[in-house]
Amino acid sequence: MEILLCIFLFIIGTIFGSFYNVVGYRLPKGASIVFPPSHCTNCNHKLTFFELIPIISYIFQKGKCKHCNQKISLFYPIFETLTGILFVLCYLSFGLTPNIIIALTFVSLMIIITVSDYHYLIIPDEVLITFSLILFIEILLINGINAVLYSILNGVLAFITMYLLKKLGDFIFKKESMGGGDIKLMFIFGMTLTYPIAILSIFVGSLIGLPIALLIIWSKKDHIIPFGPFLAAGATLLLLLQVNLDTILNLYN
Repeated sequence: MEILLCIFLFIIGTIFGSFYNVVGYRLPKGASIVFPPSHCTNCNHKLTFFELIPIISYIFQKGKCKHCNQKISLFYPIFETLTGILFVLCYLSFGLTPNIIIALTFVSLMIIITVSDYHYLIIPDEVLITFSLILFIEILLINGINAVLYSILNGVLAFITMYLLKKLGDFIFKKESMGGGDIKLMFIFGMTLTYPIAILSIFVGSLIGLPIALLIIWSKKDHIIPFGPFLAAGATLLLLLQVNLDTILNLYN
């Protein structure tokens, strides 16, 4: 039964992942996420139902558009697969409890902001505001008014901390050290993970991103590295491991 549920969640996750790709790719450009319908960006061929099946359509089409033979970016099936895996991991971590709803919402946001920040170095305000409201409602309905007020306080503290870190970085490096989207994202981290874990996600994300940053420096490529995807990776890891303040304190006991 559990295996069937994992398979179901993986399939649902890939479907949502396909949609999140569209949201992350179109919103920063100011384009509608509904119109025009999914199409080949090279020949504008409107994709049929069978061409929209996550992962499978990419495999059967050999990574190319059926109409013009243009290569389809591997980015799409990768993120469809990743979303499916994250949906399964949310279930394995939280089980069929109300908190899985919050976890699925959170990882969904992480996928969208990773796609948008990777492509455009932008984390759209529309996405952050929408998911903040969704998480607010979920926390309120699942855990009550006291929990949601505590979550907001944690979010505000995380936001202020990230803002101060940005100002310090701007002063040290004499240039923009961090995007505004990263700062706003920390509000959601604090609201969902609590303030201490939100701050810990900065360091975890930095550790994840360090090898890539060193590789770029070593290759001497002039490339701006978006921090959002690494923040997302760090926060998602801490969420799935259900790390909390007690977990950290127990390490020292």
